[in-house]
Amino acid sequence: MDAMADAKLSIGPLLFNWDDDKRRDFYFRIADEAPVDTVFLGEVICTRRGSGENYLADVIERLERGGKKVIISSLALVMDDKDMKKVENCVSMAPDYMVEANDLSAVQLLGGAPHAIGPFINVYNEATLRFFEKEGAKRISLNHELSSRKIRAIAAVATAELEVQVFGRLPLAISARCYHARVHNLGKTGCQYVCNQDPDGLTVDTLDSDPFLVINGLQTMSYSYCNLVNELEDMAQMGIKHFRLSPHDVDMVLVSQFFRDHLDGKIEADMATEALEDEVPGAEFSNGFYHGEAGMSWIEV
Repeated sequence: MDAMADAKLSIGPLLFNWDDDKRRDFYFRIADEAPVDTVFLGEVICTRRGSGENYLADVIERLERGGKKVIISSLALVMDDKDMKKVENCVSMAPDYMVEANDLSAVQLLGGAPHAIGPFINVYNEATLRFFEKEGAKRISLNHELSSRKIRAIAAVATAELEVQVFGRLPLAISARCYHARVHNLGKTGCQYVCNQDPDGLTVDTLDSDPFLVINGLQTMSYSYCNLVNELEDMAQMGIKHFRLSPHDVDMVLVSQFFRDHLDGKIEADMATEALEDEVPGAEFSNGFYHGEAGMSWIEV
């Protein structure tokens, strides 16, 4: 249980298009109330969304005052000069803040400086892990498709600190096309920012009207919410030190508290899951990838 108590929680970058006021207030509350150690900031999905320049300095100051470490996340897909400029601006913050590279262009620009590797860069085996460690990676967020067996193998040889996403919809793919704009019969360059109408993404149903996936601008995500609260102890024993909570339009302070309480031994995993079910009503939870099954599956532990 000591490994669990020593584990740290992080709030991943916000993947959805919330307006500036909502974003700022969200991070202010995380800074003041959430029992997390690290907060990732930055636009990962689309440069057309708000840059956050009018609130970023205030948010960073508030987070640091609240004892949180700030990491700046880069774009996950670079397609043109505008995107590249966004990545360059992100990397320019490296002397003062650790940067999370979500695209290889950011890794190259960092030039060996200490940095984090995000889950949008594939690290599926020990050889790839060693490559990025040699390039300066000090923290690596592992891909969500990895099973516990593969996570264990990577953790056994890692010198960088490892992180696993344990809550929230999983990023499955990202594309040059904007699905959200297409649904509204709009083009990508004239999207009217329609993705802001869906603060947790837009559900896609099968032909049988069963919810299947979620679209979020350029991104395809899982419909179900990853929930690895039952698996925290197993991962902590492997040496995983960081657990990522992906932000959603729910009370993320409470969500983080449920995970922290379980890590600290204050509540059992089943109690934490029941509390999460109450906080995210109607959500389907999944942990299939971790157990080597279909990702959308829920495996009883």
